[in-house]
Amino acid sequence: MASTWTVGERVLCYHGPLIYEAKILKTETWDETTTKLGTIGQHFYVHYKGWKQTWDEWVPQNRLLKLNEQNLTMQKSLQHHWKPNTSRDKSMSQSGAPKDKEKDGGAPSTSTTGRRKEAGRKRGRDEDESSKKPDMKFDVPDVLKVVLVDDWEAVTKNNQLVVLPREPNVQQILKEFSDHCEKLGKLPAKDTVLPTLIVGLELYFDRSLGGLEPQVFQLDRFNPFAGNNLLYRFERGQYAEARRKYITGQHVIVGEEKMMSEVYGAEHLLRLLVNLPTMISQTTLDQESVSILKEYVIELLHFLVANKTRFFLAEYENAPSHYLTLMRS
Repeated sequence: MASTWTVGERVLCYHGPLIYEAKILKTETWDETTTKLGTIGQHFYVHYKGWKQTWDEWVPQNRLLKLNEQNLTMQKSLQHHWKPNTSRDKSMSQSGAPKDKEKDGGAPSTSTTGRRKEAGRKRGRDEDESSKKPDMKFDVPDVLKVVLVDDWEAVTKNNQLVVLPREPNVQQILKEFSDHCEKLGKLPAKDTVLPTLIVGLELYFDRSLGGLEPQVFQLDRFNPFAGNNLLYRFERGQYAEARRKYITGQHVIVGEEKMMSEVYGAEHLLRLLVNLPTMISQTTLDQESVSILKEYVIELLHFLVANKTRFFLAEYENAPSHYLTLMRS
């Protein structure tokens, strides 16, 4: 499959929750032996316009957007609704990100000393605000708590596995959720927040699925995956098999690889959602933006409850004897 992106092309690129203008400097296609980020397939080395070269980075294709009027409009809307907090602004300013220029002809309203004192007070307030981690705590519906417990027991106690590939998969569920949200009138900034949320959840899912070992399940916390991981140890052999089958195997056609969000389903998506508060606490989103995100996540949880029978497996499969031997070795 031919790439739709070329070296030297001006593009828009997601960096966190916002979109910035960038230029593609070079491109590489990685496999599991050459990957620099833990992801495989075609990647692009981009330079962000107005930023120092220290911000240049490799990005996967799903972070790129064509530089056109529609995407520029979405960029402006995201800048309005998702405001990075002061700690991010400060680090970007120090690292060479563009600053707003003073308007020509404007007369100073205070003396230099007064401005310095006011700036000092403002920095103090900003530092207090930036020291607060974004908080996105929410209650998991009881129905889904039962699903989490049953899921944990099936995998860790009964040596069972989710049947792969799942139908519907994570991408299909999120597409259905997007269509569902379009029909609702109560959610804020749907034109900007919703597409960013869907892309972000898919990206988080694909990056988190095969990370570090999850913590021991605790019934009172419902957050067994506090590391970057959505798998129990017993599932890692199945994950490796899935990657060989859909991404790295010799029979996989280049350009037709499948992301893991096209293979796994609601069971592992739910694990991601209960881990989101931990993930969000490590970002620089301000509390207003987190509150908007929280509304959508809560709506997604309710959407999973409403479609529980269709989305979640009623029975897991027993792992075959050769798999049990492999995982015990």
